[in-house]
Amino acid sequence: MSERFDFSGDELAPAYRAAVDAIEAGDLVVLPTDTVYGLAADAFKADAVQRLLDAKGRGRDMPPPVLISVVESLDALATDVPEAGRKLCEEFWPGALTVICHAQGSLMWDLGDTHGTVALRVPDHENTRELLSRTGPLAVSSANRSGQPAALDVYDAEEQLADSVAVYLDGGAVSGGEPSTIVDLTGDVPHVVRIGALSMAQIRKVVPEATTDLEPAEKPAEEPVVDTVAEGKAADKPEDDAAPTAEDKVEGEPTGATAAASNEQKPVDKKPAGDEATDVRPAD
Repeated sequence: MSERFDFSGDELAPAYRAAVDAIEAGDLVVLPTDTVYGLAADAFKADAVQRLLDAKGRGRDMPPPVLISVVESLDALATDVPEAGRKLCEEFWPGALTVICHAQGSLMWDLGDTHGTVALRVPDHENTRELLSRTGPLAVSSANRSGQPAALDVYDAEEQLADSVAVYLDGGAVSGGEPSTIVDLTGDVPHVVRIGALSMAQIRKVVPEATTDLEPAEKPAEEPVVDTVAEGKAADKPEDDAAPTAEDKVEGEPTGATAAASNEQKPVDKKPAGDEATDVRPAD
């Protein structure tokens, strides 16, 4: 049977104890993040991660991202992180940046079909970071059934996930802001695969060489209209070239590494569909 704890004020101590005990037992915990509520499991327990995917109704082709408490944990989980990627993490963590990296080969974990990558983020939520410092890295996806809006409060999460979760941490309503921006660091240069809360301008201010396929194409210059008169009649105005249609926004939760969410960019629903705790698809 599920338990709910106040995740604020004077009630934090029992909340931390219950959440840590549940994670160590391989159970699931719902917790608040800086955007939406997340569904968390021990990243190093394969059965717990599978329980997370089952609770959401997802397959292994949608591996969850991993939340960590501090930027210093990056090298413990990822390898071959470029200097440009480190600059981004130092600038935007904690915050709405998810990075896709080559996973450390020595790690004994099974997040799904990641193809050797892992999506990492440090959430901008003080109490959740404190919990992460006690549990270690957690596999976290948005706290909702697949295809449903992400939960913005603990009651919405309970309604969707019910007894599949052992502990619900009530941190009040969350903002439901834009999902994290996802940057793939597995190539030669950082490549943005989802534009979310961080814009390309913000990313390029730190890493000018960053690339993306998501920026809209520039509208071609229109041909000038020449007003000539022939045989007493004004020349017809030429039709303007059709402007290119704007690219659709890509929605993203890790995305599995894209995820790599992207996970994940905004749905039509007023409620965002998962963040970042959005899933992202792993990069091949």
